[in-house]
Amino acid sequence: MKKIKMVALISLLLWVSSCKDFNELQTDPNRATKTHPGMLLTNIEVSAFNAISLNSALASRMMVYTDGASNEQYYGWQRSGFGGYGTLRQVAKMEEEANRLSLENYKTLALFFKSFLIIDITKVFGDVPYSESLKATSGTYAPVYDRQEDIYIKVLEGLKTANNNLDPSKGTITGDIIYNGDVTKWKKLINSLSLRILISLSSKPGNTKLNVISRFSEIVSNPGQYPIFTSNADNAALKFYDLTGNRYPYFNSNGLKTAYYLEQSFVNLLKDRKDPRLFAFANRRPQGSGLPDTDFNAYDGLDGSAPLADNTIRLLNGEASPIDSRYYNNPVNEASVALGYAEVEFTLAEAAARGWISDNPENHYKKGVLASMDFYGISVSNQSQYLLESKVAYDPANGIEMIITQKYINYFMNGGWESFYNNLRTGFPIFKVNGGGVLNNQQVPKRWMYPQDELQYNSENVRDAIQRQYPDGDGINGVMWLLKTE
Repeated sequence: MKKIKMVALISLLLWVSSCKDFNELQTDPNRATKTHPGMLLTNIEVSAFNAISLNSALASRMMVYTDGASNEQYYGWQRSGFGGYGTLRQVAKMEEEANRLSLENYKTLALFFKSFLIIDITKVFGDVPYSESLKATSGTYAPVYDRQEDIYIKVLEGLKTANNNLDPSKGTITGDIIYNGDVTKWKKLINSLSLRILISLSSKPGNTKLNVISRFSEIVSNPGQYPIFTSNADNAALKFYDLTGNRYPYFNSNGLKTAYYLEQSFVNLLKDRKDPRLFAFANRRPQGSGLPDTDFNAYDGLDGSAPLADNTIRLLNGEASPIDSRYYNNPVNEASVALGYAEVEFTLAEAAARGWISDNPENHYKKGVLASMDFYGISVSNQSQYLLESKVAYDPANGIEMIITQKYINYFMNGGWESFYNNLRTGFPIFKVNGGGVLNNQQVPKRWMYPQDELQYNSENVRDAIQRQYPDGDGINGVMWLLKTE
């Protein structure tokens, strides 16, 4: 009898378990499906604010690679990827959790990061998915491509909303490794990003949908409502620590130690201005080993546009300055600055030089130079002397070029691809392309082609986007809306 009862009990348990919903059986009980948005914020910041890129340094004629022919250096690239949407998915999850827990400030930070990340993506390609992106869970597997102009309008409005909504009374922000929950500093970043975006639209002063000049002036003229960066302490800086997984990205990189050298035109630009930042960027070339570290004659570079074989010969002759050893020997080195005070001052200087605001461009120009030098640890006496150099002292007749050139120097091993995008927008400084090694008919590309996956899985929408933007097809020399004058 006991045996019969036991069999019956086992049968009953099996019957009950078989009635469970199939989806419930697919749920991993050890994997969290809900979390606090602060837990997601940390990883989002690490991903979004890692602005250190050797590929950008190659494309921007700051560095040269000697272990092979680099597509970035020789402008031979083709397609890029949609990897930025991976971080956007994390932002969407943070927003979902913020909605679930009614945490308003995290919802506002999600709006900031969506704006920050989509601008980085659209600058690569042109039109990209935005309004319908990241909606696969609701059945949208082939999102339409938003026009680049529409993306910029939505982002500028979104950042204005983010500035107005962020408020200490709406809850503390945890998990924040950039500003430690300081709402005022976040507002400064939001508005400083708006200025970056607006100055990137310098070819659009006649676009009445954007109203770039009035938007720019609105921010600058009302610092109480729209605070912006006022010192390096405000930088959107991702700091590194001598801990596993938290060290400088190129710490102990043998490739950086042996295969990357400064580009000659970049070195000459610094030497012509007697710029002491050269000594922070590079080590002396082997041929200059008998000279002091602070002797400009001890430094030289390789030609980023020359064939690899030519640079190899010069390298063997000891003519090239390698990147400073701190970039691979120091686990902490310098912070990754996604957007910094020096950039903001140069942006204000450019806006003033263009007549967008009534400020004196020279004052902002000088502040940008000094902020950059402070970041690299240049002494106050050397800073003062530098501003007196003939090619550094501000000349209104060449104001835009001087401002963009200093902005360019400031981006060395930082700022992501901003140095390259600023060159596409302004033409400064001029990138040398006639050394015999440059591909793409010795032209600097203006974009990247769309990912191959999109052509396979979202073909109709991506082909529509190509047809309305690029009459000659999905090529790297197509001129996107952002670069066209209006």
